[in-house]
Amino acid sequence: MNHGPLIFLGVLASFVASWWALIFAPQLQIGSQPVSQTDVGPYPVRAAGLAQQGREVYVAQGCVQCHSQQVRQDGYTFDLVLTAAGTNSQRVLTVLAKVAPQITAEALAKVSDTAPEVLLKAVPQSTAEEARLQLKRAGATAQTVFVPLGPDMSRQWGARRSVAADYLYQQPVQIGNSRLGPELANVGARMPDANWHLLHLYHPRTVVDGSIMPAYPFLFETHPVGKKPSPLALKLPEKFAPKPGKDGVPVEVVPTPEALQLVAYLQSLRLDTALFEAPATFIAPSVPTTNAPLATNAPAAPNTPKQ
Repeated sequence: MNHGPLIFLGVLASFVASWWALIFAPQLQIGSQPVSQTDVGPYPVRAAGLAQQGREVYVAQGCVQCHSQQVRQDGYTFDLVLTAAGTNSQRVLTVLAKVAPQITAEALAKVSDTAPEVLLKAVPQSTAEEARLQLKRAGATAQTVFVPLGPDMSRQWGARRSVAADYLYQQPVQIGNSRLGPELANVGARMPDANWHLLHLYHPRTVVDGSIMPAYPFLFETHPVGKKPSPLALKLPEKFAPKPGKDGVPVEVVPTPEALQLVAYLQSLRLDTALFEAPATFIAPSVPTTNAPLATNAPAAPNTPKQ
């Protein structure tokens, strides 16, 4: 009797059972779930509809050829930050005379949660913790702050390094291997203004002198201004504004749905959620946030960020 088919089926069943138990079942249970629980809830979260559509535009335009989405970290250090002076200022000053002699009584009186004072910068964690405990015994409140280091951090391209959890819902992942343009993993936090992004897409040199980024005018429509200008019309500098049409009729440039989707995606890119495996430091935005992110008929943002 030929037992070959039975042996083959038995081996196949063993492989299938192993694959199901060790790979497929865990994927069904946790593969699509957020991997971290943070102070603001589960992380990561899926991009909203408009931003998800914009991600498809980002992929289709090949933005990954010039931009990365991976913030790198080369090391770390610690700062000690005083957030509350307590009620016994004289006792705290005595401790500060040893820990941070540059802090005066006048500066101490101004310390609060909204106006913290950096006492020690770039010190080992043990040094910061020892000073924090001394201040705690004196009635003051201080925090040991993790500070990531590296060129990406100094450029304010991110508040922390990128980790695997950041890419859980991204397919295909847009990590990139070129930086002809700046890092974009945290661009939504440091560049939140939609007007700036739309101008930058239409013609990068409207907001960044000497930019080498190609323009994307095909993501916009140009047509005569009607009785009422479009609320989405770009406010272009005269040098880049389209010439009037026939009979001198003024024209306007209006973003297409694809342009609005792409900007929504860029605004959604934030890498400022602190994780256990990747502590973060706060980075203030470079461009003020607008209350109406897609109302583009407004003056152009300042030429501060370099893209």
